Amino acid sequence: MTNAYKQAGVDVEAGYRAVDLMKKHIQKTNRPEVIGGVGAFAGLFDLSSITNYDQPVLVSGTDGVGTKLKLAFEMEKHDTVGVDLVAMCVNDIVAQGADPLFFLDYIACGKNEPEKIEQIVKGITDGCVASNSALIGGETAEMPGMYQDGEYDLAGFVVGIADKASLITGEAVQAGDVIIGLPSSGVHSNGYSLVRKIIADQNLRLTDEVEVFGKTLGEELLTPTRIYVKAIQALKQQIKIKGISHVTGGGFYENIPRALPEGLGAKIDQRTWKVPSIFSYLQDKSAISPKELFGVFNMGIGMTVIVDRKVADQALVILASVGEQATMIGEVVEGSGVEIS
Repeated sequence: MTNAYKQAGVDVEAGYRAVDLMKKHIQKTNRPEVIGGVGAFAGLFDLSSITNYDQPVLVSGTDGVGTKLKLAFEMEKHDTVGVDLVAMCVNDIVAQGADPLFFLDYIACGKNEPEKIEQIVKGITDGCVASNSALIGGETAEMPGMYQDGEYDLAGFVVGIADKASLITGEAVQAGDVIIGLPSSGVHSNGYSLVRKIIADQNLRLTDEVEVFGKTLGEELLTPTRIYVKAIQALKQQIKIKGISHVTGGGFYENIPRALPEGLGAKIDQRTWKVPSIFSYLQDKSAISPKELFGVFNMGIGMTVIVDRKVADQALVILASVGEQATMIGEVVEGSGVEIS
């Protein structure tokens, strides 16, 4: 039976080996609430010991890495996209005020290559450690005919917890509130279809060294998405956060308004932070307008936080204490939409 299945393109033994290689990485993410180990039909997480929430609300999120994976295939570098996967999920629930609890992953591939799967999972566990999330389960699906050999897709799912009274909904945001920007590490995990088109149109090579980056173009573009869990946790312990935007697909124009009540907009001063060189590089290699750049990419701001003007300076001090080089990038104004000057 196994030989027939293998002839059909599915190697069960490779699946077993991949799980064995994952185990040492998964163990790094363990939390006291995790019940059981790897290999059960479902992941178990004990909530009974979590007692510091008066009205606990579970907050969930799911996401993927998108076509950034195409660059990982070409570079044959698979140990960072797992970080991206976790970051895209946990940053979303952090934006609602949640503390991550546990994470699950789904890896779909045309051919199960255990060592490659191990590298992907290593990145996932690195992301889980950075966000204090336990990796309690997942699935590796070998599907010949659905994916070419060497290709795969990733999906993640995270569950976090928040006190109902502490959920960050944006409802309390008012005109005059300050918008603080937390720096990104580069392109993060959105806009890569456009990035790849620029690369193809300009005949760029991922292996080319780019002096301004101090590394190859591919290495720069595979820089993993930043995880903001610890920064936001430190901030919300001391001050009231009114709104948070995770700046993902749609850039500034789509994501910042998601944290604003109706009738309010945002005024952003782009001179208040240093835009990473990858964005000017992409602009130089294409005909993209500055407005479109801000509508596709994060432009160096991976997350925005809205606070009362009275506590804005204190917020910057708190963020600096946990290593964040945050800046005040704008304010909330009457109206709608996002104005960038």
